[in-house]
Amino acid sequence: MFENLTDRLSQTLRHVTGKARLTEDNIKDTLREVRMALLEADVALPVVKDFVNKIKERAVGTEVSRSLSPGQAFVKIVQAELEALMGAVNEDLTLNVTPPAVVLMAGLQGAGKTTTAGKLARFLKERRKKTVMLVSVDVYRPAAIKQLETLAGEVGVSFFASDISQKPVAIAEAAIREAKLKFIDVVIVDTAGRLAIDAEMMAEIQVLHAAINPVETLFVVDAMTGQDAATTAKAFGDALALTGVILTKVDGDARGGAALSVRAVTGKPIKFIGMGEKSDALEPFHPDRMASRILGMGDVLSLIEQAEQNMDREKTEKLTKKLKKGKGFDLEDFRDQLQQMKNMGGLGGLMDKMPNMGGVNMAQMGGAQGAAEKQFNQMESIINSMTPGERRDPEIISGSRKRRIAMGSGTQVQDIGRLIKQHKQMQKMMKKVTAKGGMAKMMRGVGGMLPGGGGGGGMPRR
Repeated sequence: MFENLTDRLSQTLRHVTGKARLTEDNIKDTLREVRMALLEADVALPVVKDFVNKIKERAVGTEVSRSLSPGQAFVKIVQAELEALMGAVNEDLTLNVTPPAVVLMAGLQGAGKTTTAGKLARFLKERRKKTVMLVSVDVYRPAAIKQLETLAGEVGVSFFASDISQKPVAIAEAAIREAKLKFIDVVIVDTAGRLAIDAEMMAEIQVLHAAINPVETLFVVDAMTGQDAATTAKAFGDALALTGVILTKVDGDARGGAALSVRAVTGKPIKFIGMGEKSDALEPFHPDRMASRILGMGDVLSLIEQAEQNMDREKTEKLTKKLKKGKGFDLEDFRDQLQQMKNMGGLGGLMDKMPNMGGVNMAQMGGAQGAAEKQFNQMESIINSMTPGERRDPEIISGSRKRRIAMGSGTQVQDIGRLIKQHKQMQKMMKKVTAKGGMAKMMRGVGGMLPGGGGGGGMPRR
């Protein structure tokens, strides 16, 4: 997400970071570039105009002129305004009510509403330690009811059965009654979507909303629809008392216009973003972290949180104890690390949050990212083709052993040599991590394994 915008803004702002003095003229040129970058990212025109005007007002005032490094002060202004545009802080769900807290999901067909209901159920169960019930009132699509039932089973939450002969309000009310009897904390109600906004759809969801009085009414919208996402969200906001927005398919949106427009157009906060198809691919939306990503500064906080959630604590602690005892980091440990990185969303999920590496064009790295994923799979196959003794002590791998391993893994002999060399580099890195400790240190080490990695970008940090 934001690849194109990040590249444009990084290049534009790099021109002003080193300037000892900012004048109206050089600010004017930079603002023109910022404006073009936002428009190309499909941000709504009124939003762009307001954003650029706010930056200009602050930049030509004393805030920049009195700064010791005006260029960096200017970048901080852009970052602060990006945060304000997207909502300043993450807004959590309001669930501190008498159970069950009812969450109503609204949106057009195809936005990923049913899938998002399942993701949200998993998020609340695992991260908020809530008991959750899913119910579908989409009486127009039997497949939608079946899909939600399947998702409920996958994520391990309750499901309230319904069928197309029932009325949406009756289904929702019955689900809430059962949730009370079972002491369920949260009921997520998935509603019917349409291909376009129509009066019948709005009337139906308004009646449902009035009947069940949800504490959260979340509008689910496909980020890849760009400016249309903000327009559709506004139409729903005018008809319903929305409490927030969930942007889906954010990982497929290279421009990011929806994320920058929705809050300004609707006045409603973006509460979550969907970053993939898996049931755990739902993240709370943090405007400050997203602003850092947009400006190429990365999102190391989210990266560390992701590591803590997905890394196998038992394996990590076992490895740390082993290294502290002076035992080496063998190829079985190396394979475990590769598998844990995959659990974190693979290189795509990691690279999206890494700081812009030395000004490298992230959009152009799409191919490198795919090649790296392929390389990681190949490394795993090579290690699996070794004997337990070879994994524990790679020094014993002779030429004939390399040929056998290459045949078993469908690779070349030189690939085996390359893997052994990479393993040695990881051994050295792990010794440093063990000596100094800390998850943040480990994540910085991971950065060194990424294509073009090992360095922070030229953008200033706060």
